[in-house]
Amino acid sequence: MQIHHIGYGIRGFYRLAKLGQLWDMIPKEAQYRLKVLRFWKKYGLEATREAFGVSRRTLYRWQAKLRASRGDPTALIPQKPIPRRKRQSHWPEEVIERIRYLREKHPNLGKARVYVLLKPWCEERGFRCPSVSTIGRIIARAPDKMRYVPLRLDARGRVKPVRRTEKPRKPRGFKAEALEFWAVDLVERVRDGMRRYILTMVDPLSRVAFAVAIPGKKAKYTAKVLKALVEGNPGMRVLLSDNGSEFEGEFDELLKEKGIRHYWTYPKSPKMNAHNERFNRTLQEQFVDYHEDLLFTDLEGFNRRLAEWLIGYNTVLPHHSLDLKPPVRWLLENHPECRRLWTDTVGCAP
Repeated sequence: MQIHHIGYGIRGFYRLAKLGQLWDMIPKEAQYRLKVLRFWKKYGLEATREAFGVSRRTLYRWQAKLRASRGDPTALIPQKPIPRRKRQSHWPEEVIERIRYLREKHPNLGKARVYVLLKPWCEERGFRCPSVSTIGRIIARAPDKMRYVPLRLDARGRVKPVRRTEKPRKPRGFKAEALEFWAVDLVERVRDGMRRYILTMVDPLSRVAFAVAIPGKKAKYTAKVLKALVEGNPGMRVLLSDNGSEFEGEFDELLKEKGIRHYWTYPKSPKMNAHNERFNRTLQEQFVDYHEDLLFTDLEGFNRRLAEWLIGYNTVLPHHSLDLKPPVRWLLENHPECRRLWTDTVGCAP
C-alpha cells in the first residue's frame, strides 16, 4: 500500500508548513523585523525610514541575515550584545596576593572591608588600589573564591574527611491519608542551667497531636517514645523531622525497622514543618508556661497533666482549619474508616 502526503511533489511545501508551526514560537521582536523588511520591499526605503525610523544600514543588515538563513525568520532574533573581545584584568600579582592574605588573616572578609585595609597598603607601595566592585570580581574569579574553611582534626591530628549523606526530602505537593503522615519536633526549655525537652507529633491533615516530656534529647529517648506511638498507631507510613541528632541513630533505625519512610526538612527551613511548629507554640502558651515548675521537678507528674491537656486539645478544642471542630470529631466525620476513638485505640482499619 502506498501513502501519498498532501504536499508531496510541491517544492517548499513542508518547509513552509514548518515555519507556520514555528511562527507562534518566534519572539515578537523578530516578527517585527520581518514586518519591516516586507514593508521596505513593498514601499521603498524612504517610506520605511519615515514609518519605522530604521536606518538604511540596519535594513541591509537584517536582509543579509535573512538571506544567509534562507528565509528563516529566527535569524532575526536579537542577539545579546556581548563583545567579541572582553577586557582582561591585569592587576599586579602583589595586589591580588595582598587581597588573598587579608581574606586569610580575616576569614571571608567582605570586599568593602578589604578595600579599607588594602588602600593604605597600596598607597604606601605605589600601587593603584582597585575599587570595591573590582575587589569583588577579583575574589569571584579566584578558583577557590579566596574562601577558607577551618579543617577538622581527629585525636591524632589528621584531617577528618567531610562526609555528606543524602537525606530524602519531602516531595513538593506530597499528600497522605489521615494518620499516615506525621510531623515530629522537639521543644527545649531551659531554667537555671537545666534542660528539659518535649517531643511533639502532629498529623497535618487532621491536626491530631501528641506530646511527651523526656529527660534528654538523645536518640534513645526519642526512639523509646516513637516505639510507643508506632505501636498505638500502626497506620503510620511517613514521618517528617528536622536534621537534629535526636532523630538519627536509634530513632531512624526504628523507622527503617517498622518500614516507615523518613523525610527530612531542608536546613533552616522551619516552614516545611509549619503544622508542628504552630502546635509547639500552642502547647507552650496554653500548657507549658503554666506547668514549667512541674516540668523541672516532676517529669512523670508533668506528663500526666500533659496527657489530660492533650485529650482536651484533640477532642474539645475547636480548630479554625477544621471548620471550628476538634481534630478527633473532624477525623471521625471525614474518615470513618479510621475508628480512632479514645476508648478504642486498636488502630486503623485496613
